Amino acid sequence: MFLTFDDGPHPEITLQVLALLNAYRAKATFFCVGENVHKYPFVINDIKKNGHALGNHSYHHLNGWKADDTNYINDVAKCAEVIPSNLFRPPYGRIRFSQIRKLKSHFRIVMWSILARDYDKTLDIEKATEICCKEMKPGSIIVLHDSEKSVAQMIPILTALLEQGTSKGYVFATLNEA
Repeated sequence: MFLTFDDGPHPEITLQVLALLNAYRAKATFFCVGENVHKYPFVINDIKKNGHALGNHSYHHLNGWKADDTNYINDVAKCAEVIPSNLFRPPYGRIRFSQIRKLKSHFRIVMWSILARDYDKTLDIEKATEICCKEMKPGSIIVLHDSEKSVAQMIPILTALLEQGTSKGYVFATLNEA
């Protein structure tokens, strides 16, 4: 089972996530935005110190469908300067085949099998939690967001995933361990 977090790091929210993960002895992979890494380098240190993995989520959170290939590839490369990882998740899950061809020799492009939609402020948290917990199984890659727009929805979903997953005997690992 793989918990992943996009859009951080955030100086408060990511630390809340780390505390929850530690309480359940769970590991996760954090797909970080380069400009946030520059703002909050101490959070990256905490992620690594606690045994979690890092992934590249581009420097400026570019949408691959809207960005031209050169700018997109350069933005991912700029993030790679601050996130030394071969894991890459395209922001919004949007990437062109031409961008994939250019990136796949340097990165393992990681999508997901369960999208919690925690960024949606109109989300019915109970229903979303129920769906995520029902769909999770060994090998699932679940994406949540450690960002301000998602925190109110993300924390209860993450808590339920950790509680139910642990009770079912699931192990939460980093994608580096896959």
